[in-house]
Amino acid sequence: MDELARFLVTPESSIHEVIACIDRNAKGIALVVDEMHRLIGTVTDGDIRRAILAGLNLDLPVQALLEFRASMPYSPLTAPVGTPDAELLRMMNEYAIRHIPLLDETGRVVDIAFLSDLVREYELPLTAVVMAGGYGMRLRPLTEKLPKPLLPVGGRPLLELIIEQLRQVGIRRVNLTTHYKGDLIAQHFGDGRDFGLEIHYINEDQPLGTAGALGLLDISDDPLLVINGDILTRVDFRAMLEFHREQQADMTVAVRQYEFRFPYGVVETDGIAITGVLEKPVVRYFINAGIYLLNPEVCRFVPNGQPYNMPDLISRLIAESRRVVSFPIWEYWLDIGQSADYRQAQKDIQEGRI
Repeated sequence: MDELARFLVTPESSIHEVIACIDRNAKGIALVVDEMHRLIGTVTDGDIRRAILAGLNLDLPVQALLEFRASMPYSPLTAPVGTPDAELLRMMNEYAIRHIPLLDETGRVVDIAFLSDLVREYELPLTAVVMAGGYGMRLRPLTEKLPKPLLPVGGRPLLELIIEQLRQVGIRRVNLTTHYKGDLIAQHFGDGRDFGLEIHYINEDQPLGTAGALGLLDISDDPLLVINGDILTRVDFRAMLEFHREQQADMTVAVRQYEFRFPYGVVETDGIAITGVLEKPVVRYFINAGIYLLNPEVCRFVPNGQPYNMPDLISRLIAESRRVVSFPIWEYWLDIGQSADYRQAQKDIQEGRI
């Protein structure tokens, strides 16, 4: 039960507490139970992200999230304890899920079955593209001799941490786009065999922006996970793929909530008349987190061998009536763009946040 306790929350737990529970157990699920550990409902990674997009107050008890979700078709999928592994795997494949609570005859949670336990070498059906060709101008003089992806973070190159995360999640094919000092990157990583995956290189003769290299890819049937090579994050890529499929999206853009507090009172006017005063209001936006999931056919919208940026691609897809959706992330995320960010990364890795 001690192991199971990592997944249990009560109806009175705040949504923030449920997020912390899911983050700690790293399995993408929390179980809402009563005092007898009878299952009331499940909260998945996707439920939390949909609540964030809907603007639900995360200080509310999780019961509010269950009620919010009640407007949608929902019934937690469970199985009796003792269900054979083959049947559990069949259910997971049929419903495209990663976990099934196991209940006794009274409805009490006894265990949880996980896909990662049933299929030990589960390979994530994604091809990764890591954009590693930038000059890193804002990090000079650190990047005068090394490209930014090779700057050490906690004693290891930044790009090595990204590739290790991709390998751990089950991604086996990675494309690295390189330009500035790309030969040093290729010397360090080789064909990827020493890092447990397969690495291919796309060398840009000229900088192609944040999306231009996609026009040079040999496209497979798998979706593409595109990530900037200066991003440190603990985002759940499996959850992102599930969300992408669930939303039937052509492109999913990871976003992060950003708050800005005005340092002054804001005066609302109608012509010359003052209609109200807001004292130091807080404005909330979603910002682009530099992580994307694309269906492979999206790459045909990228001009071959020409500079092209992700905002251009997003706008093009929207104009073509393609489905582009946002995927809010709450996990650790840091864009190492400036010296202060680099110092923060060193601190965070020392404190175990990464």
